[in-house]
Amino acid sequence: MKKILFIALLSVCVSAQSAFAQCGGSRSNATNVSYHHDKDIVDIAASADDFSTLVAAVQAADLVSTLKSDGPFTVFAPTNNAFGKLPSGTVESLLKPEAKDQLTTILAYHVVPTDISAEMLVMAIQATGGSFEMKTVAGSTLTATIKNGRAALIDAQGNTSYITKTDLNASNGTIHVIDTVVLP
Repeated sequence: MKKILFIALLSVCVSAQSAFAQCGGSRSNATNVSYHHDKDIVDIAASADDFSTLVAAVQAADLVSTLKSDGPFTVFAPTNNAFGKLPSGTVESLLKPEAKDQLTTILAYHVVPTDISAEMLVMAIQATGGSFEMKTVAGSTLTATIKNGRAALIDAQGNTSYITKTDLNASNGTIHVIDTVVLP
């Protein structure tokens, strides 16, 4: 019986690796990212030019100390281009002190309070019949799926964000880069 379970688990792992490769995901680092297990999520994001808007938002929401804590966290990190897809003036409005609660909710929606590697995410998608729901720090559900042959997130409003880079490992979790801001 143990042998059958081991073979089944091995089969799922091989299948997950194959599916991830088909998703177009990349395990390489984001451009200009320092990739060190001794750096936390904030330090890694701050070391990449492509996350400058995210870092400014984390600072404005007063979440730096939270994301520097032990975690573990999985952060689905939108790039500057992802923030650029929002309607004109949205980022500027969210960075204002009076929008701190709204910004905090949006950012917390990008964080899952556990460490999920790309391989684990694909395995969970497969094991649950094609979509995997994750409870975010914001308390809302974010759904991972395979869409158009790529790993994707579906937000609470039905919008799709594709995962473009994976497994930027930090001392307190993992960052996966996404191409669209997800909204609760």
